[in-house]
Amino acid sequence: MRIRRHNTLWLTILGTLVAIVVLSGAATPTVTAALIGLFALALAASVIELRPRRLLDTVPASPLQLMKMSPHAREATERARRRTAYMPTGLALMDVGLISLQSSPEGMVMRRSRSISLDDNGVRPYITLNVAASESDRNAVIRFEILDQNGQAQYVHEMKTYLRDGEMNILADHQLPLTGNDKVAGAGDWDLRVYADGALMGMLSFSTTPSLAERQRLFQRSVGDAALRLEDEAEDSPISLQDLLHADSKNRNQRQ
Repeated sequence: MRIRRHNTLWLTILGTLVAIVVLSGAATPTVTAALIGLFALALAASVIELRPRRLLDTVPASPLQLMKMSPHAREATERARRRTAYMPTGLALMDVGLISLQSSPEGMVMRRSRSISLDDNGVRPYITLNVAASESDRNAVIRFEILDQNGQAQYVHEMKTYLRDGEMNILADHQLPLTGNDKVAGAGDWDLRVYADGALMGMLSFSTTPSLAERQRLFQRSVGDAALRLEDEAEDSPISLQDLLHADSKNRNQRQ
């Protein structure tokens, strides 16, 4: 809906005349009610202009659109709806996820996954949007955030994207470095959040696994801890009566 300001002058005059008639008491209650009703209709018809295309953009996604949404997009959208009541109109999240990059003898390997390893070179978020015609042909600010298992932001990136009607694949033009990144500490459940023009569109959780070096360090520590526990148990274990008598007999023989 859009306000048409060029009609406000004559509506003000009409409203003033109706108010004079009502306050003067010259008209009967029936006439007064009719005048107020007519003014309300004139106000609704002149001040508010319906835009059918815009109204269509605000209705929920069609069953066909829901069928085309990926499971990740459905989950991410539902989590975002629980966080905020405002969702951008004319933009529908069809897919969301991460693309990891890892060096190999064959070159750089790109992999789309919901689980990443801290041995990967880096990771980039991506989304697929369905853009309504009313929201196309303009620039939108797409914001990606990646939060670690402690809720700390490890990655925040904003990019201007020119929207075209239909489905659009949007890949972040910067990556989150993983290998050798000292700021990335610890594995666990992380979060990817996606915004369009400041409105939260989706929240997707994903898992990160420790690097090979970190796993080896944890394994060596666990083995060392297990060996120490065995030594403590051996030192604290009770001596049997037979061993005690044998040791006492041996000591007596040595004194003789």
